[in-house]
Amino acid sequence: MNTFAAFAFIFVAGMLQAVGAVMNGALNKAMVNPWLATAISFLLVLFLALGLFACMPKPLPSTGDITQMPWWAPLGGITGAVAVFAGLLLIQKLGAGPMNGVTITANILASLLIDHFGLLHMEQHSLNPYRIVGAILMIAGVALIAKF
Repeated sequence: MNTFAAFAFIFVAGMLQAVGAVMNGALNKAMVNPWLATAISFLLVLFLALGLFACMPKPLPSTGDITQMPWWAPLGGITGAVAVFAGLLLIQKLGAGPMNGVTITANILASLLIDHFGLLHMEQHSLNPYRIVGAILMIAGVALIAKF
């Protein structure tokens, strides 16, 4: 996949994430219980993943691949579940703009720290004035969206 296609795919994924947050809020409202709504949401994701795996079962990891995997690698789904759960509970109260704006801004701030310190085995990309200004603009933009 070339760089343009990669960014286009990420852009579409980001738009779908915003729509998904609204859908999850409606699911939570209908189900009344946020834990049940979260379970339903993730069961559908599980069924989709299993269906795709059934269509494309290879390649599979080797024993060496699994033993070299960091202990924390499988926990990524749980971190995503926290964001989904927050959206289920708060999107109706805060609105889609502020909810997704804060989520994305927090994601960027954490990502800048991960890049700067090379955390979780990521290649290091040091903070610089442009990245810092970008982060400040994100915070300012979300503050404006939330206020107005």
